[in-house]
Amino acid sequence: MWKFPGFLRPSGAAQFDIANAHTVELTRRHPVVSLSKQGAATGNLRINLSWSMRPSDGAWDQRHGSWLRRQLQLFKPEPVQAAGPAMVNVDLDLACLYELADGTKGVVQPLGDFLGDLDAPPYIQMSGDDRFGGSSGETLYINFDKREEFKRLLVFVYIYDGTPAFDRTHAKVEIFPTSGPRIEIPLTEREPQARSCAVVLIENVKGELTVRREVKYVYGFQAELDRLYGWGLQWGRGYKTSARP
Repeated sequence: MWKFPGFLRPSGAAQFDIANAHTVELTRRHPVVSLSKQGAATGNLRINLSWSMRPSDGAWDQRHGSWLRRQLQLFKPEPVQAAGPAMVNVDLDLACLYELADGTKGVVQPLGDFLGDLDAPPYIQMSGDDRFGGSSGETLYINFDKREEFKRLLVFVYIYDGTPAFDRTHAKVEIFPTSGPRIEIPLTEREPQARSCAVVLIENVKGELTVRREVKYVYGFQAELDRLYGWGLQWGRGYKTSARP
């Protein structure tokens, strides 16, 4: 444990590992991380979705003018505008398709109030439904003390209502293991017509829990993701219990 400013520094490689231990970003080139190998396959895993709206490209160009000014603006946070012609209403939801070791399949999501249970099957629970994005976002908890009960989990995001607008949001999914670095998956691809996105696939293969980046956008909803990954559930139209304020 480092306690004093004058401690003996480790080697260069060790310094790099310590400095970068707080976050791992899953990318196309590096899409997989093992929770088991970093000792994080126990306790409650937390998965968070957060997002903010961004204006259309046209509004961006109108406000920022020249190419040089736009480049300089990349180093400044973009303020979120009030709703107007350049903005759209969007309600992103975090959800999880699950398949347990005994063959049980289902979904945990705000739609239909399928909020799950952390201490009983499926050992997954949704914290609530944030309809406006922001820093808190929506959160799923997965009880990895029951890791032997899981076969595979598909964490996905979908647009409940409003205009398909993944290209108009700054969205990211963050995974907080009980130990080791936070895992981050930005949803930055331009897919203006998509309504759903498979974000990560968590699998239990011979006792090892891995997280794999998917980031696959589809134009439909849960049923289309189901077909893409072969879950085999029956889907119908669902509604949230309370309307948007």
